[in-house]
Amino acid sequence: MPALQFLGASGTVTGSKYLMEADGRRILVDCGLYQGLKALRLRNWERLPVDPASIDWVLLTHGHIDHSGYLPRLRKDGFKGRVLATRATADLLRLLLPDSGHLQEEEAAYHDKRGTSKHRPALPLYTEEEGRAAAEVVEGVAYDEPCGLAPGISVTFRRAGHILGSATIAVDLDHRGRMSRRVVFSGDLGRYGAPILPDPTPIGETDYVVVESTYGDREHSAEPIPVQLERVMTEAVARGGAVIVPAFAIGRTQELMYHLADLEKAGRIPRLPTYVDSPMAIHATEIYCAHPEEFEGDMRDMIMTRNCPLECADVRLARTPDESRAINSVTGPVLIISASGMVSGGRVLHHLKLRLPDPRTTVLLVGYQAVGTRGRQLQEGAKIIRIYGENVAVRARVETVHGLSAHADATALMRWLRTAGHPPRRIFVVHGDPGPAQALATRIDKELGWPVTVAACSNRVAIT
Repeated sequence: MPALQFLGASGTVTGSKYLMEADGRRILVDCGLYQGLKALRLRNWERLPVDPASIDWVLLTHGHIDHSGYLPRLRKDGFKGRVLATRATADLLRLLLPDSGHLQEEEAAYHDKRGTSKHRPALPLYTEEEGRAAAEVVEGVAYDEPCGLAPGISVTFRRAGHILGSATIAVDLDHRGRMSRRVVFSGDLGRYGAPILPDPTPIGETDYVVVESTYGDREHSAEPIPVQLERVMTEAVARGGAVIVPAFAIGRTQELMYHLADLEKAGRIPRLPTYVDSPMAIHATEIYCAHPEEFEGDMRDMIMTRNCPLECADVRLARTPDESRAINSVTGPVLIISASGMVSGGRVLHHLKLRLPDPRTTVLLVGYQAVGTRGRQLQEGAKIIRIYGENVAVRARVETVHGLSAHADATALMRWLRTAGHPPRRIFVVHGDPGPAQALATRIDKELGWPVTVAACSNRVAIT
């Protein structure tokens, strides 16, 4: 009998891995790294409860590392099957997975230098080259076209609206001709009515749904994003300091640039010296502009006519370390967009270390800040944070713009679930901290009356 097992993103928002078994074949939907708290990151070193060599296919909903970043390790441990994702995701992974391997090597070198690893020498989870090799095996597929994996097993990728290339995945099973079952995985769902990307595609007919719950207990602000940005930027300019935006390189940076460009053109905010200090964000933006099939309406038309609104000549791109360091000497109002989005690493740490003690500085948080990250500490009002082993005083103003998150809020998650063609046999809630996951499950039960379960790690359930 077909079965579904939850190997990650249960009780937490990272490490997405869901194993389906049917007729002796195994499909892993998402293959993500755990991120955030050390206790979670240590799980990346644990062996999976199934032999990676026994997995036939990996299906990736999108490129974010908490959904894709375990793939090089899976291959290192014996996986030799096919990997499928949308075409844009396949392109993004050629950027993301080598970078993830590079960070793994940097972390190993850090621990080796300080003698804080139980291994001598300290070992990376995988290397940059292993990340690159893993990205090269990812097969790009089209949206909305069923893809047969084997007799009785097919999959369909549909738009999720989260980031470029993001998809929901429907897995159709015909168990030895006796029954047909469909399981739909939400991956990470985007917001309805967001700029750049289209809305999530309706679910349609399905028997089971595996749904994320990152924002399962909260709503995005009803205040329009441009209004929030206009207020924050106007006040920041009046203080005369830098505006530092820790932004995810893929998705958040591009949407932020889109909004800011619109505000500048309308004269609602002053035109500031603007730096994008993230080689990954720069490359990702180029990939965005190379995939017009991802967009609809005006955005698609602009890209097709080589007038992509994300490629702004007024934005200064810091590609090299020297170009990044040169930003340190820029005084007065300046906008610096740099990764990482949760302040967990990357070049943004250098800018914050220099400018956090200055009360004229504004730190603008534009997305979800996971427990245990520096971004969450700043959001909760920390007066001191640790950067590169040093205590850094936080005298800057910290602001949060709500609604720029690439995740659907609770109401949008419910809106998507209501697009199911008929009441599913069961909903499984995943990819959320315990509070949000349970809140969404309770809302599904009360408002829809559908059977719902908050998934538990390693729990295995039958698909009947």
